[in-house]
Parts: sequence; C-alpha cells; structure tokens
Amino acid sequence: MSSVRNPVGPQPPSVYWRRRLLVLIGLIAVVVIIVLIIVRPGADNTGAATPTPTNSASSTPVAGEAGDPCNPAVIQLEPITDSVSYASGVQPQISMSITNTGSVACTLDVGTSEQVYFIVSGSDPIWNSRDCQQGGTPLEMELEPNTPITTTPFAWDRTRSAPDTCATGRPEVIAGGATYRLSVALGSIESAEDTPFILN
Repeated sequence: MSSVRNPVGPQPPSVYWRRRLLVLIGLIAVVVIIVLIIVRPGADNTGAATPTPTNSASSTPVAGEAGDPCNPAVIQLEPITDSVSYASGVQPQISMSITNTGSVACTLDVGTSEQVYFIVSGSDPIWNSRDCQQGGTPLEMELEPNTPITTTPFAWDRTRSAPDTCATGRPEVIAGGATYRLSVALGSIESAEDTPFILN
C-alpha cells in the first residue's frame, strides 16, 4: 500500500493525517492571500484615474488675451447724474461710467447703439432712452483694466416717455422734491445699482 494513503511511522496514522491536513490548510491560506493581493477586491479600478473636480469656468471670470472681447462678468456700469438735486426747470445731465474690472485689456462696443438709460420713480417706469432714440452709433473700444471711461452726458427733459409719444408733446413728471432713480445698461450688461436724484 502507498505510504501517502497509509502513513508509516511510530505514531498512529491519525497523527500523520492531522499533520498533512494542517500543511494543506496552510498552503490554501497562502494561495488565498496571494490572490487577494493581486485582485484587491473592493478597489474601484475604474475610478482610480478620475481627476478631482475643479471649479467650473462659470464661477470665476477667466481672463482672456489682451484685446479679446470683454467678458460681460468683468464689466461694471455705474449710472451718473451731474447733481443729486435739481432746481425747478433744471434738466439733469445723465451718463454712465464703464469699467473693465478684469486683469487684461479687452474690447467692447460702448457706442450709443448699445447704451440704454432708465428712469423710474418707485416701481413706476418713467423714462427709457430707447423709446424715442433716433439711430445710434456703434463704437468699439479697448478698455484698460480698472480704468473707467464715461459716456458723453446728455439732458433728460423731465418728461415721461412712451414709444407712441415721440412725435407729440410728452407730459412733464412730478417735481416738488420727488425722488427719481437712474439705472443704465450696455447691451445685455446692466448696472448692479441705480443712482437716486431729486427734482424740485
């Protein structure tokens, strides 16, 4: 008979079978450990090379090359009046300040074809420069960083506007200490705040 199947020695056969069983269990354990090291169950191999997300371009304006069209996010508009209070009959002179708050120069159409001026009293829309504007001229300019430019002031005639009153007399607005507010836009860019003034 084979000594493998029938162990021969001074000890009982059961002792040799237990020893063989322990050796076999040890070999199986070694094989399992090697397999676990190679396979690494639970590791997400598909995501190992996934880059960490970064902030999107929409959250922070990206500076382009000098002379590129201006990113609207870096353009700051400020409504301007030549006084905070006007005596009876005096017409306010209105304009806007345009500032490139970016880090490089950029180009923008700042012409009268893009400029819009709004005057309100409370929630009541009083006057809009587009209601009776004649024509309008484009003017492409390069805006240096943090160097405001100011449009040419013009007079508001203290009347209420509407597209159907351009060729007729328009009613004068209430004065006597009434407060009005000027806001401006340049194309799709709007001023973040308005400027109040008083008509006496």
